[in-house]
Amino acid sequence: MANQLDAIFSALGDPTRRAVLERLTDEPAAVSDLHGPHNMALPTFLRHLKVLEQAGLVRTHKTGRVRMVHIEADPLAQAETWLQQQRSLWNGRLDRLDALVQQEKDVKT
Repeated sequence: MANQLDAIFSALGDPTRRAVLERLTDEPAAVSDLHGPHNMALPTFLRHLKVLEQAGLVRTHKTGRVRMVHIEADPLAQAETWLQQQRSLWNGRLDRLDALVQQEKDVKT
């Protein structure tokens, strides 16, 4: 699971890859349509898609001569679960710290 999360967060660390995922939330798209808005050579863009695919965030399949890209929700759900666990952990710690600070203030007054 740790390696999967590492791959997911690494893939999400790039603005081009995040933009591709945002675009795919509406519907699957052809590689050529995804590449269009990005000012980079196609081989460079294909490397971005490969990173997304290796992280499990997208899957591709060929329909005739067109390669279609689909978003995969499960890895994003795994990342969200991890983030929620971290948020819960830190909220608890910060609440305890806040209570301690308040306790110290009450002792001084």
